[in-house]
Amino acid sequence: MDWRNLPGSGGGIEDRRGGGGLPGGGLAVGGVGGLILALLAMFFGVDPSVVLGGGNPTPTQTQAPQGTPGETATDEDYQFMDRVLGSTNQVWGSIFQQAGRTYTRPNLVLYSQGTQSGCGQASSAVGPFYCPLDNKIYIDTAFFATMQRRLGGGGDFAYSYVVAHEVGHHVQNELGIADQVERKQRAARSEAEQNSYGVRLELQADCFAGVWGNRVQSQAQITREDVQEAVNTAQAIGDDNLQRQAGGRVVPDSFTHGSSQQRVNWFMRGFESGDPNQCDTFTPAYTQL
Repeated sequence: MDWRNLPGSGGGIEDRRGGGGLPGGGLAVGGVGGLILALLAMFFGVDPSVVLGGGNPTPTQTQAPQGTPGETATDEDYQFMDRVLGSTNQVWGSIFQQAGRTYTRPNLVLYSQGTQSGCGQASSAVGPFYCPLDNKIYIDTAFFATMQRRLGGGGDFAYSYVVAHEVGHHVQNELGIADQVERKQRAARSEAEQNSYGVRLELQADCFAGVWGNRVQSQAQITREDVQEAVNTAQAIGDDNLQRQAGGRVVPDSFTHGSSQQRVNWFMRGFESGDPNQCDTFTPAYTQL
């Protein structure tokens, strides 16, 4: 993947790295139970406070002192994120325009160790997430080394898939899908039914990430090897695989993001079609794909 061919975000990156982390060390996650929660939240969650803190996210008035939109940096991590975010802006801006809608661009916050988000405190233990309350994506770039070391998912296109998935959650927020899912979850009669709506939301974000990949594959010169990187990552972060790695049994009713096969299938559905209309994960039979 030649990400340097992609457009920049035009000031959509907030660089808060080097700020010394959160007061008190941020969110501490330890033990076997904590490890399972961290792994499940680490890969492509909408809001880590639900997993690690319990309850619904609430707005916060505390602002992180370091970093503002539009600040520039020359290191490769920053430039990489800027180009990937810029390309998602281009892709989804065009899709929304064709549908007669206006796409609001999200900001992407780079941080180290910990920072403050509109959904509460963020820690590197949580991993990348999208906060719908401030329309920002939060990523500790050290996460990518963890991703490669622990789960064997690495490579530029795999890292781009992480960002594109979080942008997918922003698209869901823009379209009102996330609000509809939240209402369905509140009305659910069981935890299994509640989880099933979350799985559908996550699988749709995987599909949206695939749509982005399709739309930039010529520009970024994406190869079969690049696509395999993303597939390997999708397989690694399936709920069934994470539950096995944690030493437990596989419990489908407890899934929050989907099985490895579901995640691969939905990413590839988006990548092969390039059509967001193919990402209807809410038709009952579709999650069997």
